[in-house]
Amino acid sequence: CYMNHPIWRVKSFEITGPYLLRIVFDDASEREIDFLPVLAGEMYAPLRDPAVFNQVRLDTEVHTLVWPNGADFDPAMLHDWPQYAQALAARAREWEREAA
Repeated sequence: CYMNHPIWRVKSFEITGPYLLRIVFDDASEREIDFLPVLAGEMYAPLRDPAVFNQVRLDTEVHTLVWPNGADFDPAMLHDWPQYAQALAARAREWEREAA
């Protein structure tokens, strides 16, 4: 069964603190997200380096945030972050245990 969900687009963002981004979406909603709890695993662990994290940019083709190493997040996930944050943080902790 195909679920139809809204397609959200990131319009803009600003870095508001270490690993903190305030993101503005095309429906005029805003969300501030602390990314630190989910920065683990092959793709996201490098973003723990503040110099790398702060290279975040808005990809205007796919309308989401991207980093130079290829890391990105689905704009729908960013828009509805509270629904995903716990599961993502739990997965990040698993990746940390596996890497140890």
